[in-house]
Amino acid sequence: MNRPPLFAANCQTTAMGIMPHTDVQRALDLALSLDIPFWPQLPNVSFYEDMYVQASEHLPGIRVDHQTQRVVFDTGAFREEVAAAYMERLEDPQTFILSPAYSAVYSRFLKLDLSGYAAIRGQLIGPVSFGFRVNDQELKPIIYNDEVRTILFDFLQRKVNAQYRQLKERNRNAFVWLDEPGLGWVFSGMTGYDEVKARADYDTFLSGVEGPRALHLCAAVNLPYLLSLGVDILSFDAYQIEVMPKGYAEAVGAFLKKGGILSWGIVPTDSEGQSREGPDALARRLSAYWGVVAAGSDVSVGQIARQALIAPARCMLKNVGRVGAAGERTADRLRPERGEGSGQGGAKSPVFPMSTEERLVETGFEYTRAVSRILRAKYV
Repeated sequence: MNRPPLFAANCQTTAMGIMPHTDVQRALDLALSLDIPFWPQLPNVSFYEDMYVQASEHLPGIRVDHQTQRVVFDTGAFREEVAAAYMERLEDPQTFILSPAYSAVYSRFLKLDLSGYAAIRGQLIGPVSFGFRVNDQELKPIIYNDEVRTILFDFLQRKVNAQYRQLKERNRNAFVWLDEPGLGWVFSGMTGYDEVKARADYDTFLSGVEGPRALHLCAAVNLPYLLSLGVDILSFDAYQIEVMPKGYAEAVGAFLKKGGILSWGIVPTDSEGQSREGPDALARRLSAYWGVVAAGSDVSVGQIARQALIAPARCMLKNVGRVGAAGERTADRLRPERGEGSGQGGAKSPVFPMSTEERLVETGFEYTRAVSRILRAKYV
């Protein structure tokens, strides 16, 4: 039996949270230009904008080392802080709210009238990824410490819920997705924390998440596994798949019949990818994916489109393509500051160069909107 989706996705646009921009207002304006906007994370503005640092605010045992730009975990300090006052701090809502010191954009986003959008979105690094990436004083990932992992999952669950409550005040269709590249790492035989343990931990974790349960993954994707975790919205790098495996069709169809929404990251954000395929080719590629799913399940291409969001494939902090690829311009393209040409005496405001990564992201947003238009005209 088909369940209605959380909201009418209809090939609307959204994007990853991390952006390379140093101009805070420009980054926010770009995010607001999409159908489902988000508050950007801007690590080139401040180390506090790093997604691991943002999530670490008020977590016991955490120390942010600005000189080495590392998030450091001290097990001794963790135990002292948990014993001293952590249970009391759990009752204080401010413990889990992202402060202005840790985000230049979040508070601005919350001050806007966002009620006219189909939905709005926030993001937070997921507990598996955080646990793998942050090490203790012995350089061991904290995901392997049962005591710490229990607190970590509970702490980030509370952070997700605090953010969701704030966003929902601005738009009733708000959701927060968990950025979880770590769920691609659990299949490595090199880790002692595997997909079975991750599934058990995520089952408990998601059961306490308020609002839509959403995941974002731009690492290698095991789509049936991710869809089986009990999420309502899944965002993934569809571009890197290249050919949709027929074995994924049944899992995708079952997910959609339950009312799930898939955000298809089909637009490349590297120079080679953008020079190789434009919006028409990308729309054809995604249509081919959907054709495979429809042929191997009992959902139609039309239903897939109605429960689809269109997005860039991944964030872009460093161009992994070949700089100088066909049609690429870097420092020769200048970005005017807001209000150019309106200075006193008719003088133009200063201009400054747009970085390669900023330009690639903005081109990716343009492609995303174009792909959305093509697919909506065809299927919605």
